[in-house]
Amino acid sequence: MRLIGLAVIVAVSLVVAPLAAKAQQAGKIPRIGVLVTGGAPAEHPCVTALSRGLAEFGYEEGRTHVFEFRWAEGPPEKTFPRFGAELVRLGVDLIVSTTSVGLVEAKPTMATIPVVMAASTYPVERGLIASLSRPGGNITGLATFTTSMYAKRVQLVAEALPGLSRIAVLRFPGDQNDLIVRDLKTTAQQLGLMLQVIEVQRREDIPKAFHAAGRGRAQAIMTTQGPFFVPHLREIADLAIKHKLPSFSGEPGAAEAGMFMNLGPSVAASCQRAAYFVDRILKGAKPADLPVEQPTKFDLVINMKTAKAVGLTIPQSFLIRVEKVIE
Repeated sequence: MRLIGLAVIVAVSLVVAPLAAKAQQAGKIPRIGVLVTGGAPAEHPCVTALSRGLAEFGYEEGRTHVFEFRWAEGPPEKTFPRFGAELVRLGVDLIVSTTSVGLVEAKPTMATIPVVMAASTYPVERGLIASLSRPGGNITGLATFTTSMYAKRVQLVAEALPGLSRIAVLRFPGDQNDLIVRDLKTTAQQLGLMLQVIEVQRREDIPKAFHAAGRGRAQAIMTTQGPFFVPHLREIADLAIKHKLPSFSGEPGAAEAGMFMNLGPSVAASCQRAAYFVDRILKGAKPADLPVEQPTKFDLVINMKTAKAVGLTIPQSFLIRVEKVIE
């Protein structure tokens, strides 16, 4: 009888153990990995917007999910592959990236789990997805910066500055900036504008770039896009005012930092929309089946104080299109 009892216990254990494991798995709340660059996670506007978006879908951090942050203090191209691998080893359910810079390099390390792009630049051209409508693979989300966005930027610069003929463009190295410069040049040629492209890699290069722009007789100065420019927006703005050059950027907060104008998709709105993709994936959807979206809300902001400092008279036809004016 003792042997029979022991056999029953063992048999029951063999049945109950998997059920208990499944119950424990079912009770586990999702872990969302987040790759951040350009600011500490607690203060990062994209992280704040993502959390706000998740709340709209009924998520509450600590109760329905937890975040695992990896913050790139160095170049994302070097840090994201390592961080992506760390998050995969931790067993996160998916990864949200606040930028596509570094995502190409990190893609192989994250191939086994879903990835949501809260913001991205040229995701098709850079090989992150197959197409917007059919992304394929494990990556989906939002394509925030594309060819049409950069074309629009040059068009608005020309509209804001009648008589403009020469623009200096500060660019960072890399494939993303190659594509941006390509599209800026295409639109500039169509409008009869000349671009002087100046490469910057370090903060020390920025003042030298302005001297080069002066030698090239630039009438305005523009940046491309990426984490390099974010911490240097104020310095670029100050140098532009010193050299009497209207300055333009697509980085959020550029006009607040003192640049004349910034035009770009609302990154906050895009990051908030990324919550939709997170929700769908956590409920079982595959990234390959979720079309990549393009932004519908854009921010066109000008700084009137800066405009006066560089001697600009802004056409009324341009002013009526501005969403926000900083006095």
